[in-house]
Amino acid sequence: MSDRLNSPVLLGSVRRGRQSPKVARWLHRRLMTEGIESELLDLEELALPIMDERIRMRDDVPPGAKRLSEAIAAADGLLIVTPEYNNGYPGVLKNALDYLLPELKRKPVGIATVSAGAFGGISCLAQLRLVLLAMGAAPIPTSLPVSRVGQTFDDDGPTEGAFAERADAFLAELRWWTEAVRRQRGAA
Repeated sequence: MSDRLNSPVLLGSVRRGRQSPKVARWLHRRLMTEGIESELLDLEELALPIMDERIRMRDDVPPGAKRLSEAIAAADGLLIVTPEYNNGYPGVLKNALDYLLPELKRKPVGIATVSAGAFGGISCLAQLRLVLLAMGAAPIPTSLPVSRVGQTFDDDGPTEGAFAERADAFLAELRWWTEAVRRQRGAA
């Protein structure tokens, strides 16, 4: 096991014209700047078929599902970046999570929600936390809602300093939970 923390970023959307990759790429860079190993897992690139059976029960694991499973299993924590669609999170993200189960057990998960509107995706945040808890994951109490993503982000990152400060506090909290759980795993 590496001494460095490993927290991949899971980009939970495949929609055309999606804005969440700007947020995911920026947070991914931020994690790596903090000395955390991180891989950007983009569901568009993973191209997961509709889940008809969990990975551990298959002989013919789709390549994207295998990559996702291995990355999450090896991780100390996880950061999910997801847009809010119709007060929920995308079906493609639920499909991806349904492939997993043991990979998420006791894994700290930070959630950044993205919205074109004023509330930053807080409705999908609540739903996603419930699903993650049911899967045995540990969503951290702090969240990072991104409101009005078109104005708040450009291709280089946030356009306002206040957001970067909130993101730093969120990432510090994710790091704290990830380190705490990693220590506990080592003691067990």
